[in-house]
Amino acid sequence: MSTPKIADKKPVVIELEPGTYYWCRCGHSTSQPFCDGSHKGTEFEPLEFKIEGKKQCALCQCKHTGDSPYCDGTHNTL
Repeated sequence: MSTPKIADKKPVVIELEPGTYYWCRCGHSTSQPFCDGSHKGTEFEPLEFKIEGKKQCALCQCKHTGDSPYCDGTHNTL
């Protein structure tokens, strides 16, 4: 399996409204941390996740978290 590009070594903290989101797994999206279709032609696919109520989230941008799409601190070891 290919290694994703590290978009940033810190999470993006964002308040999300209820809805469905697509988190970038490849690291190439210009709309980080969300997918913009840049994965096309690779083995990566975005991760769909749902937010049920307005919520502040720390979304991973290093693409190596063990709790996708949320930051688990893995970026501190890269």
